[in-house]
Amino acid sequence: MKTTPEHDERIAKMTFASVYPHYVKKVESKGRTKKELHEVIEWLTGFDDKKLQQLIDEKVTFETFFKKAKLNPNAHLITGMICGYRIEEIETPLTKQARYLDKLVDELAKGKKMEKILRVA
Repeated sequence: MKTTPEHDERIAKMTFASVYPHYVKKVESKGRTKKELHEVIEWLTGFDDKKLQQLIDEKVTFETFFKKAKLNPNAHLITGMICGYRIEEIETPLTKQARYLDKLVDELAKGKKMEKILRVA
């Protein structure tokens, strides 16, 4: 699925720090915890709590955030619709990675079991 260059650019330049509070609010409003959110983010990116806080403090863009990440080898197993896009059809790598994160946060907020979110066999 083609995303527009403007859409991809907007995601690349958005700061992770500007979106992170929305992730926290979304999962906590559905009865999940910040700790679980961090577990999901660490699974996808390899960032522990300390590194995640450092990136938030530095106000890094999503482009920088995902350049520094060591994407989980099972990230390709994240599929489905998010924000009107079918993840597995997104062609721009950065946009796909951002949507992976959105999908994991969404699954957490919807009450999915952690084993399913983290794609444990």
